[in-house]
Amino acid sequence: MRQRSYERSIPDIIGDLLSEFPTLLRKESRLARAEISENMSRMAMGIVFVAIGAVLLIPALVVLLEAGVAALERAGFQPPIAALIAGGCALAVGIILALVGISRLKFDTLVPDKTIHQIQEDAAVARRQVRQDNEFNRAA
Repeated sequence: MRQRSYERSIPDIIGDLLSEFPTLLRKESRLARAEISENMSRMAMGIVFVAIGAVLLIPALVVLLEAGVAALERAGFQPPIAALIAGGCALAVGIILALVGISRLKFDTLVPDKTIHQIQEDAAVARRQVRQDNEFNRAA
């Protein structure tokens, strides 16, 4: 028969902590695996979107750049200047898109923040419980 929490000794508390620790560890590791898996899925989708976007954008970009160069030539620019303007604009847009894609692929997105927070909460609860039982045993 279990004793009431206010009648428990420190060895009883430590015994309970040691007996329930493996269960807590299993649950926390399952939570971490699930969170990492979710983050990996999100990262994989980011890679897929970048790859599909790149495949679709390459031929479209070539056609649009050719049209842009032709339009600039008709507006009075020399062919090399028209090509530089069109290419420079494409380069700027490409850099922006690449930076957005890279920001979604950072390692920080894989860190299981929820699990880390839960472990910190579990540790705080355990510390409070030990402190309360210790204070009660001193008062008794």
